[in-house]
This record gives sequence, structure tokens and C-alpha cells, in this order.
Amino acid sequence: MKKLFKEFLKGIFRENPTFALALGLCPTLAVSTSIVNGFGMGVAATFVILGSNIIVSAIRNFIPSKIRIPCFIVIIATFVTIVELVMKAYFPLLSKALGIFVPLIVVNCIVMARAEAFASKHTVVKSIFDGLGMGAGFTLALVLISGIREAFGNGTLLGLVIVRNFEPALLFILAPGALLVIGILIGIVNLLSQRR
Repeated sequence: MKKLFKEFLKGIFRENPTFALALGLCPTLAVSTSIVNGFGMGVAATFVILGSNIIVSAIRNFIPSKIRIPCFIVIIATFVTIVELVMKAYFPLLSKALGIFVPLIVVNCIVMARAEAFASKHTVVKSIFDGLGMGAGFTLALVLISGIREAFGNGTLLGLVIVRNFEPALLFILAPGALLVIGILIGIVNLLSQRR
């Protein structure tokens, strides 16, 4: 059980997709303008990573190596379709806000990397913990980045005004602001990692 918990924690800290591996930056830049959007994208990606990890790991011995990538893409696309349909049915505003970035989870390098590098080589149980850890790490990164961008760019958190008479820095809502926030956070994570 300790090894499985370690597998989960590596996705949050040591191998965080955004801060340590610098994967999935396209949706991170695009949707992290508010905490709600960041959390929604994180949960959607977590579901896809977890589901595809389970299926890939379960059938890894039956997939010929020559066609493994197309098989992974079909599996991932199935889970993305489920996420997209559920979002459109139950969370239409979030679906509209995330736009094209939900269908693009199919080619998200975090999902593909976990299927290829981990799930295709490990058991279902290990793949579940890996998927949960990577998804949680990605979600935490998105929420942190979104919170900073929303606070400085809009003067709000979760849509609530946090400081009166605050002139928002619109730079934080734009893509350069996202790059700035991500760069600073990656620098802080690297500094903390070196001090350990």
C-alpha cells in the first residue's frame, strides 16, 4: 500500500505534469483564467487519464506493439467523448468556457505519456494510482495558476470580489500573464526541489 501511495504522490510533487514535466501547457495557458475553468479542466483530464490508464493497463498484453499508439488514441478518445457529452448535458456554461480544449484532451501529452510510459507497462492497480496522482497534480496546478490569474487579473476569486478599489492587471488574464505565472511557479518549485 505504501508503494501505491508513493505512486499517487509522485504525480502531485516529484513528477507534477505542469511544474516538473512541463506537459499540458496549452490547455493550462488557455483555460486558467478562472478557478472554475481550471478545476473543470483538471477534473475532465483526471477522468480521461484514469479511465485510459485502467483500460490500457488491462489490455496491454493483447495490443500488438505496432498499433499500440492508435489503440491508445481510440481508448482516450472514448473517455474524452464521455467527458464532453456529460459536460454539455450537465455543465453547459463550463463546456462553453472550455470550448475546444476538452476535445483536445485526446492529444494532450499528459494523457498520451501516461498511457505509453506507465499504463502499458504496469498493472491496473498501479495505473489507477498513477492516473489519480497525475490528474490531481494537474488539477492542483491548474487551480493554483487560475487562482493567481483570477485574483490579479480580475480582482476576484471564484467570482467574488476580494479587494475593493483594486485596479486589476489585465496582463494576467491574457496569455503572457499565464506564461509569467507558470514561469514564476516553475521557478519556485525548482528552487524548493533543490533545497530538499
